Amino acid sequence: MGDCEPSVPLMEEEEENLIAAAQNIVKALGSNRTLTDDARKILADLGSQLSSITRVSEPQDEGVDETEEQFIELEEEFNLVHSKVMNWEVGKSMIWDCGQEEAYEYLRYVDQARKLIERLESLNLVKGSKEDELLRKAHDLLQTAMNRLEEEFTHLLVQNRQPFEPEHMSFRSSEDDTLDDGSIVSFGDDSVEDSVVQRDSMSRSSEEFIIELVHPDVIPDLRCIANLMFDSNYGRECSQAFINVRKDGLDDCLFILEVEKLSIEDVLKMEWNSLNSKIRRWIRAMKIFVRVYLASEKWLSDQIFSELESVSSVCFAEASKASILQLLNFGEAIAIGPHQPEKLIRILDMYELLADLIPDIDAMYSDEAGLCVRTECQDILRSLGDCAKATFLEFENAVASSISANPFPGGGIHHLTRYVMNYMKTLIDYSKTLDELLKGHEKEDTVDMTPDREDDNTDRRCYVSPLAQHFRSFTSILECNLEDKSRLYKDESLGHLFLMNNIHYMAEKVKNSNLRTILGDGWIRKHNWKFQHHAMSYERATWSSILSLLRDEGLQNPGSNSISRTLLKERLYNFYLSFEEVYKSQTGWSIPDSQLREDLRISTSLKVIQAYRTFVGRHTNNISDKYIKYTADNLENFLLDLFEGSPRSLHGSHRK
Repeated sequence: MGDCEPSVPLMEEEEENLIAAAQNIVKALGSNRTLTDDARKILADLGSQLSSITRVSEPQDEGVDETEEQFIELEEEFNLVHSKVMNWEVGKSMIWDCGQEEAYEYLRYVDQARKLIERLESLNLVKGSKEDELLRKAHDLLQTAMNRLEEEFTHLLVQNRQPFEPEHMSFRSSEDDTLDDGSIVSFGDDSVEDSVVQRDSMSRSSEEFIIELVHPDVIPDLRCIANLMFDSNYGRECSQAFINVRKDGLDDCLFILEVEKLSIEDVLKMEWNSLNSKIRRWIRAMKIFVRVYLASEKWLSDQIFSELESVSSVCFAEASKASILQLLNFGEAIAIGPHQPEKLIRILDMYELLADLIPDIDAMYSDEAGLCVRTECQDILRSLGDCAKATFLEFENAVASSISANPFPGGGIHHLTRYVMNYMKTLIDYSKTLDELLKGHEKEDTVDMTPDREDDNTDRRCYVSPLAQHFRSFTSILECNLEDKSRLYKDESLGHLFLMNNIHYMAEKVKNSNLRTILGDGWIRKHNWKFQHHAMSYERATWSSILSLLRDEGLQNPGSNSISRTLLKERLYNFYLSFEEVYKSQTGWSIPDSQLREDLRISTSLKVIQAYRTFVGRHTNNISDKYIKYTADNLENFLLDLFEGSPRSLHGSHRK
């Protein structure tokens, strides 16, 4: 071999230097952030090829032992994975934005790094050895990859979030949504209205459906990332990323549903109109949130963490716990508030809705992670039930203590009567719930002693539900209250008219509603008799003394059987005067029910007109026409003006 010929080792050394220089160039170019993704990929592939050339050109010393060969193989694998992983750390682009092929190649290399660590850890490495140093580098590389995957996981969740639009779920909310409520604010004579708070139609329906909170196309990608991160012992980071993103989504949902963050103190300070609106909004929001949004949130969590045992439940519970507890906190505030009767319907709505939702909530928060939510739901349900029961019992006290200082104008239907009967009618919708809540608070009279038929001489003793017992108590207390109010009238006739109107209203309300199933036909018959009795008492108190003027007793001349024309004229004059006084006052009295008003007019007319016509006809020869102020037809027409609530006068009227 001539001196000018380079030795083989020298040639190999030059080749190695050339390859090393090329690798440095590739590395330097790779650090340029202005490179396109395609150029970066080409450089990465070139780097891999150069590494392969290096491995091929390396001399295989026969003296290298098996352990050394294994280390060289692991190091070569690490270098390849390192190149692939770190290539994505140069730029700022997201891997999944570059397509699934790039993304899944990245996942394969990261998984390769994870497996490389497992193999190194299985070698029982000596601390400080080159193998131990390689393990440290592999861990660093894996951590870098995990940080990247956490970012990618978060990016996919955020960028692919689907909008939540509850409009198609019949959700409605408005600050004015209580205007058609007929809400009651107190039992005062001037403030109790004709109707009570009506239940929300949404509170009992049980629709449930899943919506896609994240675009379905990325679910497999999210699942792959999650599985790899958990396999790499980075499950906590993956879970926290999911929880953070979904917490924001849940907060947005509550915002869309117009759920405000209110403290218990805020709720307790609210006026009833505002609070009523908030409760109605809560009922709608709670149902949509649990049945739609939470159900969809649980489904999403299950899809992403489907292969990770209890991870899904923990992530779902941690992400949603604050939001559901915020809603339940409002329920707690309502439950500890004052027991005002006007709140009862809304409290029962909340109670029934929560009772209806608890099976769904228990199913979604079934394990230890959801225990606090399940417990809180049960506690709030119990508190709402106790509040409803206490408010119901307070209603009875409120009826009994409703005192009037002045008689009710016109003797019509008192506001309290309307309130109590409409209140009871509305509560029928909650009869099953109230019967459960009122167990242990039954009245002493637990059997119905009213005969099933009027001609039945044998009392049939029947079970009476707790609600029916209390309803009977309500009506009895109401009647006692009305009796007290009737005594405020100076005119006995008006007192009877007042009781007739109110008891008739009670009987009709029961007869024409589901109250009939609670109070029974016996109750209706009894109260029909009562209002008819007051109608007859009214007629006696009003007309008995007047009709006595149309009798012949006391009209005879002293010492003979002839009629005294002077006394006759005086009788007619007093009759007309009394009739005009009745007309003047009782046209201002009120019988709101048209049929009852007509019946009483007919009954009165039959008695008065018949007596007048008979009296005038019998004495037609004893009295001049000029003393007949009104004909029978005149009087009959005048009687048709009674009970209209508009006072009139007949003074100065002339015979037609």
